[in-house]
Amino acid sequence: MAEPGVETRTRSAVITARATATFEPVGRSVAAARAFVRDTLQGWGHPELVDDAVVLTSELVTNAVVHAGTAAEVLCLRSEDSIRVEVADRYPEREVPVQGGRSPGSPDRENGRGLLLCAAIAARWGVDYSPTRKHVWFHLDLPQRPVGTRSAGPVLPDAVLPVTDSRVRVAVVQIDRAGAIAGWNEDAEDLFGYAADQVSGKPLGDLAAWPHTPGIGTGLAEALRFSRWEGSYGIRCSDGRVVPVYAAHLRVRDAEGEPSTVCLLVREHERAVLQTPQRPAGADAGPDNRSSDPFELFIGSPAPDDLDGLLQRTVERARDMLDGDAAFLLLATDDETELEVRATTGLPAARQRFARVPVETGASRYGSARMPAVHEDLAAVPGAVPLLEGTGMRSVVTVPLKVEGRLTGSLGVAAESANRYSNEEALRLQFAADRIALAVESARLGELERLRRGSLSFLVEASDLLAGTLDRDQTLALMAQMTVPTLATWCAVYTIADQSSEPYLSYVLHEDEDRIDGLKALLSSIAPPDPVPAPGARAWTAPAEAAQRAAVRASVRELGQPGSPLSSGVDSTLTTAGVVAGETVVLPLVARNRVIGQLILGRPAEDHFRQEILELAEDLSRRAALALDNARLYSERVAISQSLQRSLLPPDLPQIPGVEVDVIYRAAGEGNEVGGDFYDVFPISDEAYGFAIGDVCGTGPEAAAVTGLARHALRLLAREGFGGPAVLERLNAAILDEGARSRFLTLLYGEMHPREDGSAVLKVVCAGHPLPLRLRPDGTVSPAAEPQPLLGVMDDLELYEETVTLEPGDVLLCVTDGVTERREGTRMLGDDGLAEVLKTCTGLTAGAVSARILRAVERFAQAPASDDMAILAMRLREPDDR
Repeated sequence: MAEPGVETRTRSAVITARATATFEPVGRSVAAARAFVRDTLQGWGHPELVDDAVVLTSELVTNAVVHAGTAAEVLCLRSEDSIRVEVADRYPEREVPVQGGRSPGSPDRENGRGLLLCAAIAARWGVDYSPTRKHVWFHLDLPQRPVGTRSAGPVLPDAVLPVTDSRVRVAVVQIDRAGAIAGWNEDAEDLFGYAADQVSGKPLGDLAAWPHTPGIGTGLAEALRFSRWEGSYGIRCSDGRVVPVYAAHLRVRDAEGEPSTVCLLVREHERAVLQTPQRPAGADAGPDNRSSDPFELFIGSPAPDDLDGLLQRTVERARDMLDGDAAFLLLATDDETELEVRATTGLPAARQRFARVPVETGASRYGSARMPAVHEDLAAVPGAVPLLEGTGMRSVVTVPLKVEGRLTGSLGVAAESANRYSNEEALRLQFAADRIALAVESARLGELERLRRGSLSFLVEASDLLAGTLDRDQTLALMAQMTVPTLATWCAVYTIADQSSEPYLSYVLHEDEDRIDGLKALLSSIAPPDPVPAPGARAWTAPAEAAQRAAVRASVRELGQPGSPLSSGVDSTLTTAGVVAGETVVLPLVARNRVIGQLILGRPAEDHFRQEILELAEDLSRRAALALDNARLYSERVAISQSLQRSLLPPDLPQIPGVEVDVIYRAAGEGNEVGGDFYDVFPISDEAYGFAIGDVCGTGPEAAAVTGLARHALRLLAREGFGGPAVLERLNAAILDEGARSRFLTLLYGEMHPREDGSAVLKVVCAGHPLPLRLRPDGTVSPAAEPQPLLGVMDDLELYEETVTLEPGDVLLCVTDGVTERREGTRMLGDDGLAEVLKTCTGLTAGAVSARILRAVERFAQAPASDDMAILAMRLREPDDR
């Protein structure tokens, strides 16, 4: 249905352009939808409609993804006389029509405000319903333009035209559907130093220096999917330098319908060649031809709605306003002691984002960023403006950005000639700075809030991943993979075994896997950083200095012996030097008041960390340190448990004449608890052998104590000549003497006396244990003993011994209850099920019998075993086997 009294869709309109995108039901989708509509309309050449379209789209997408909780599809259509935007969601709940043609909703209702704005702003609007979707659409009429005119600017004097090189080079790079480079023209080769065959098929992300901050900003992959996009980033050249470029992306499709993205790239200082003209600041002026908003008078309308865009627009306008060669804007840290570079234009790459300079650089009035300053000739006062050292700038004017008397930043414009600026220019720049300071601070706080939300999400995910493993090597890998590339370009982890040990390089990761080996070799060749428990990141210059020395040596060898085999390693040495030439910081890994390692984060040449990223890395390092220490403690506990478990089992099995013996032992759990099952086979005398298999109640140290007591007491008492009942009665008394530490014990104990005719006499006592089973060669299975009371419960225990004669070919199977009590739902294997499996083992060796029993037990249930299992199989060899 459409709004009563509002014109519905014009079916006969000719659609001349179309763009669509789908946004998931998450909060950040609203900003992404705004950017999509803004880029689409600017790409179609209608910047004058962007403000209205973005406002309406924002409200409608908010209704869909926030209030309705569904994905939103945004469709932009251009016809001859209007722009149509549709927002569809999967929540087709109809609004009850209001009589009298009144607008639905009320200003106080969040989920009705979008329709109120449509009614107030759009030329036409409506709501269409289908069985599964709701479409809200609006039309904005296109302004009348002269035929053949897209946009035009005034005629300007030659002296104020944009400055470019004598020959403007426009790199044309075509990116296929998968994000790989498919086209690379000659200007791209000249600008970046790569031949077409060197980059074809590679992802553009391998070359693009795209700034990334968790939870903030558009990624490169997203920028390549937009129908049209403009902005700045860097390209890493073949010599390792990062060249700032201004790019215009256009999404196209070929005759077969295959999409690709055409990227036009120019040097940053030549951005006017590609940049879409902004709407003049006076476009919204009133009858007196003056803008109603001083902020828009300086920034222009529409103002960027993100901090980076606002800051970049600010420095460009400041530079143009004072006819400068460069401009920069720095934001103050929370404690107002340092300023962080956030936007520059006209400066070399070394002065790019996130470099930090102190607020106070001297005792004079001009030594503080809190006051306006004019330097007529920087050559006369070296070091007065640290940011401009080595840039060739001679004169500079800087003014503070303040909000309610608090320093929030600094704005500066510089020129290559001396005596360019005076107090008059400082007043003009301060006037502009006063009008943008509040907007910049508001945008900064908004970015900070988004960063905090993104950081919290990042830390929650990191904590979940680190808590999901207790393996040391996997913990190290997770630490590195969470750090690269989100927080740093490369990282390394040093671990410290104890206070007397040196840090050991345990893990190295780089976002480019081809550079890991060179980076690891470099770090292995230098001394590790000193372990310091003080929290916070500290700079580490050793890798950059070592890499620089190695690069100089390699270059000297190359000059002395050109074309030699050594020259093949020069490129890799220079590449490694570029990897560590940026800022490198060390974060201590402290757990339980002890430094257990160090996390190293690094950036490539001329890159710096922003303070928020370092704070996030510090939070991550604390969590990672605890996870790494937990993994160490767990590994130590597992090693102790496994060592103790091995000590409770016999080191090897004796050779019994005419008898095959095989044992399988499987401990349940993750190996960090000592099991209660045990077995033993040992010689008593030259003609007699003892065997036992038992199960102590419970696990852990208490069960281990009873297990050790039982196994060693059995051997000692049996070799002293005691019979089976006497051995078990004395063992029962010893267990009860343990008092509260005692555990009850089920035990099968027997003595085997082999005979010369191949048979053997067994004397067996079964104290509460699963009965031993005898398998005859004809497939008959029968118990080889009777059940008797278990040990560790009663004082006066009377046991008796049973005698069984095994014939050649007979098999005696002894198991613990982990075998017979194997469960799947309500089913249990039990004694009968075990006997059925044993019947199928006729003619098998002892090893084959135990293996088949284990396989049947494992296949009985899908879940891992929850109890320890011990299987002891003894088979008397037949005459043909001897």
